[in-house]
Amino acid sequence: MSSWSLLVETYFRADLIARFAPEIAKAMLVTVHLAALVVVSGIVAGLALAVVRSFQVRAINYLIVIAVDALRAFPPLVLILLFYFGLPGLGVVMSAFQVLWLALGLVLAAFAEEIFWAGILSVRKGQWEAARSTSLSFGQTLAHIVLPQAVRLTVAPLTNRTIGVTKNTALGGVIGVPEILSVASTGQSITGNSTPLMLGALAYVLLFIPLVVASRWLETRFAWRRV
Repeated sequence: MSSWSLLVETYFRADLIARFAPEIAKAMLVTVHLAALVVVSGIVAGLALAVVRSFQVRAINYLIVIAVDALRAFPPLVLILLFYFGLPGLGVVMSAFQVLWLALGLVLAAFAEEIFWAGILSVRKGQWEAARSTSLSFGQTLAHIVLPQAVRLTVAPLTNRTIGVTKNTALGGVIGVPEILSVASTGQSITGNSTPLMLGALAYVLLFIPLVVASRWLETRFAWRRV
């Protein structure tokens, strides 16, 4: 058997492509659904925490910093397993999909909070003072003057971090979520052939290449600089 034939037999068997392509397509939908939930909930929670932190209530800020640092330190897989096996013992019953959403959403929220907070701190102090001198309250200054500038500054780094976290949806196979890697690795185990894994790899490329391209454009469009 030639090298080319061996390559095709190992990674591109036509019968296995026909057999597993529909299953991989269904798994892509699960992955997209999960990634969308993680991104929306994680970014919203991170922004909310950064806003709360900007009010400078010391006790609350300490709690936020401790929680955020802990979540950033935890490997996502460890957090997923802690939730999946630990929450039922506390009387909290969640599906594997919900556990994965919760774990990855919290991780993204932690990183998003730090990014948003850095954006808020990057707005010059004079912007705050000028807004307050026009009789705007602290909350109005934050909402109408500071946050629009801070969010613009955070677009590029936040996009990159979001892509990194959402790729961890591949960890869902550990707890039985039927996402792309789980379905692909199951197919590889059944057939003893790497074609299902190659289909899974191609599915990830189809999903994330547009996000990477968009991220590169955003890095150029919203370059990090002081306002």
